[in-house]
Amino acid sequence: MENLDNSTLDMIESIIAIGVDYGVDIVGAIVMLVVGWTIAGWVRRGVRHALERVPRMDETLKPFLAKLVWYLIMIFVMVAVLNQFGVQTTSLIAVLGAAGLAIGLALQGTLANVASGVMLLFLRPFNIGDYVDAAGIAGTVVEIGLFNTEIKTNIGLCLIVPNSTIWASPITNFSRNPTRRFDLPVGIGYDDDVDGALALLMGLMTGDGRVLGDPEPLVVVMELGDSAVIIKLRAWTRSGDYGATVWDLNKEIITELQATGYSIPFPQRDVHIVSGEAASQEKD
Repeated sequence: MENLDNSTLDMIESIIAIGVDYGVDIVGAIVMLVVGWTIAGWVRRGVRHALERVPRMDETLKPFLAKLVWYLIMIFVMVAVLNQFGVQTTSLIAVLGAAGLAIGLALQGTLANVASGVMLLFLRPFNIGDYVDAAGIAGTVVEIGLFNTEIKTNIGLCLIVPNSTIWASPITNFSRNPTRRFDLPVGIGYDDDVDGALALLMGLMTGDGRVLGDPEPLVVVMELGDSAVIIKLRAWTRSGDYGATVWDLNKEIITELQATGYSIPFPQRDVHIVSGEAASQEKD
């Protein structure tokens, strides 16, 4: 009976010792989690406030980067907690790395879109409202997300384009610069007054208030074509007025040329018909 009591006491003492050891580890782990969670929250808010001072950064990117910093800190906290219980984190990190690699390979298309979205939001090759041509798609940018970009075409279609497709192709931003140059070719007949046409066309351009005076508009004879003398009109206008200016000038040019007696040539070919007798003589 005395031996049984001694065995029981030894067992109780062992349980108490184990409980004390693990209790200290558990308390330490809880403290580390609370402290780590608090620090991660502070850092996340600090990063968010710092990013708010960046003027050109997109609003979508700011919470994403702040949340990413929070996740990184919590990963280090969890590794420290596992170390507290004596877990070999080296092998765990290797397993997590292998799992991350497998997930990355499985989701490489999605991750490529996310990475491209971050680059588009950070480097800002275009903004919302800009008219762009990217990956053969032209239209107005409606929204820039982490996975895709929404573009509205001229005919009213809404296109959702993966960010990786846009980032991997040349991007033409028609709205980035405040001014744009336009070139208008105009053909007149060889019998028409070239100097008079040059003066008339220059007057049409300088009379349009949307045509900028600096750089100075230019009207020159560009080419002596097969059926017409080609005159080129070159001028600059504001990017927002580009389309309307070109359309209106085209209408005014043909109206004024016709009203002042200038001919508007069209491609033509002279055909010489050879009679049968003349053809036989040529053969002889």
